[in-house]
Amino acid sequence: MESVAHSSVAAISNGNSQKPLFNPFLAEFRNNPYQYYERLRSQDPIHFSFMGVWVITRYADAIAILRDPRFSVDMRRWGNYQDIRFRETQGELGPLGRITSKWMLFMDPPDHTRLQRLASKAFTPQIVENLRPYIQEVVNAKLDQVASVGKFDVVADLAHPLPVVVIAQMLGIPPEDRDQLQKWSDDVVLCLDPMMSIDVFEHLNRVVVDLAEYFHNLISQRRQQRQNDLLSALIAARDDQDKLTEEELLGTCILLFAAGHETTVKLISNGVLALLRHPEQMAKLQQAPILIESAVEELLRYDSPVQLTVRTAIEDVEIGGKTIRKGQQVFVCMGSAHRDPVQFPYPDQLDITRQNNRHLAFSYGIHACLGNVLARVQTQIAINTLIQRFPDLQLATDQLEWHKKIILRGLKSLPVSFTPI
Repeated sequence: MESVAHSSVAAISNGNSQKPLFNPFLAEFRNNPYQYYERLRSQDPIHFSFMGVWVITRYADAIAILRDPRFSVDMRRWGNYQDIRFRETQGELGPLGRITSKWMLFMDPPDHTRLQRLASKAFTPQIVENLRPYIQEVVNAKLDQVASVGKFDVVADLAHPLPVVVIAQMLGIPPEDRDQLQKWSDDVVLCLDPMMSIDVFEHLNRVVVDLAEYFHNLISQRRQQRQNDLLSALIAARDDQDKLTEEELLGTCILLFAAGHETTVKLISNGVLALLRHPEQMAKLQQAPILIESAVEELLRYDSPVQLTVRTAIEDVEIGGKTIRKGQQVFVCMGSAHRDPVQFPYPDQLDITRQNNRHLAFSYGIHACLGNVLARVQTQIAINTLIQRFPDLQLATDQLEWHKKIILRGLKSLPVSFTPI
């Protein structure tokens, strides 16, 4: 894929510059996509990319598409969904296709409406709030392990393990199984990227078989003996006589790990990096920890872990004088919308006290992320505890490497140093 991207640079370059308008495969794009977004918004805000997809970069256009029922989230409408990567030899959906087709993330109404209503009965804000002491305990333990050393990796030692432990606790997964669940989660999240290779598809088909078998056994246990956990609550969730099917339960559990884990990892690590690069903002938060809620909202806007979301037109739609044809894919770039000066004054400035911060980091409308409260709470606790406990926290390298993903933006590692305690 990298070679395809580089060979396409000339085809998508603007006449006055050698830089491509949109090529997320380039290292310089991954390092700083926001300079590219700015050029797109000013030169070609509704851009048809060399990848054969439309790229939407303005805030108003993003909002319009995210709430327009003429654009579908259903992954089965993706062009590559019909090919062998999603299907078995007899033409039926393979394991990955069957699992992801039960994710509300990829469902349109009325299926999405029904599944979200049922899941929200179990996954309530109060359940998340009740987890605050446990999340604080986990964060404290992770920082205890490095306090006397004076350095650690924010990604590997804090951001990556925290959400797995928390989600596992919520679902009632035994501690001895959590390392394996984390490995599966790291793999399954790859399916969120619309540019998967055939090798990745084949690998994920094998992974989801093991993951589904694990949750199938756990669900069977909970049906026989309910516990005070989210899995038992999902099993019990009903709406009149309606309830989640076995496949929907499996899909929801796997989605919690795949999407809930990875986005939180990247939110915490991207957020810490942003504060380290803006020491005056970190000092302001250290002096007034009560600002953490608005700070996390600003970190979500400033360097969002989810840079774009995919929609497919189910009929011809005209936007901004351009016609998106039925069946064409659209990349709605929230990362760009968050830097749109029409919506956000001084958008390239990090301001943890920013007001009226209507970012799209958890999407918008009916497909707003069900787990947004959990991600916010974990990030608030992790970042506040970290910068209060290690007040002289510093970036320990100037060589940062970003993951090669299109949808999710995140660091491979974030080494930091501080005075040992």
